[in-house]
Amino acid sequence: MATSSNSRRPAESTGPTSASLPIRPGRRALVRRPVDSLAEGQITHIERMPIDLDLARAQWDGYVAALEAQGWATTAVEPAPDQPDSVFIEDAVILFGDTAVLSSPGAPSRRGETAGAEAAVRTLGLTVRRIELPGTLDGGDVLKVGTTVYVGQSLRTNTDGAAQLAAIAEPLGYTVLTVPVTRALHLKTAITALPDGTVIGYPPLVDDADRFESFLPVPEAEGTAVVILDERTLLMSAAAPRTTALLTGLGYTVVTVDITEFEKLEGCVTCLSVRVR
Repeated sequence: MATSSNSRRPAESTGPTSASLPIRPGRRALVRRPVDSLAEGQITHIERMPIDLDLARAQWDGYVAALEAQGWATTAVEPAPDQPDSVFIEDAVILFGDTAVLSSPGAPSRRGETAGAEAAVRTLGLTVRRIELPGTLDGGDVLKVGTTVYVGQSLRTNTDGAAQLAAIAEPLGYTVLTVPVTRALHLKTAITALPDGTVIGYPPLVDDADRFESFLPVPEAEGTAVVILDERTLLMSAAAPRTTALLTGLGYTVVTVDITEFEKLEGCVTCLSVRVR
């Protein structure tokens, strides 16, 4: 099990600022506003807690503002009032360049989320493929690291779903590998990756860290998820200050956002957007 080494000068950890970067060509993120029924969202590995809907909406606004401040244009997917978990747009669609793969959610109650995602990616002119039942696959179980695609075998993603994804992704130049996920809802609840390809994760949530060529443990469960904004800038939860310090020490600029109300529903920063590049 290897750890990442990085000799770059440490960068300051920040939140969204008024000094926004210009929107960068080719950088767009799909987002989806939380609906009134958000508190009814699915939970699996944690106890249900009250959700402050007004606070959740304010935190979502802050998340979108953080993306835009770093030069990412955002496209709002049509809200789905009857889908409490629809704010977690990552689960509905996975992108491989110009190809959008619509998921087949493992929770039957979430299967209505993909229609809005399909409309959005078709508007962007992307080629649309889909995972079909009995295969199930949630986007949160898919981690791309360069041309390697890790697919978590979880309660939400089955062997058939992973095989269908491989049949789509491998002709596009990707290698698909499956990994076990038994300690968290999704693979990206347990691990994500840094721009240099190092996989980061909170060890109690990771089934087998030896599956990854380079693995860096982080000290907080909320620190497992990072959104790569560019080669030196990461977006992550404000609930993981020690992980923020660790990644800042590796030379990354870390933008933090409060997402407490979404973390109560087993969500994380990756769940709330899909980057189109």
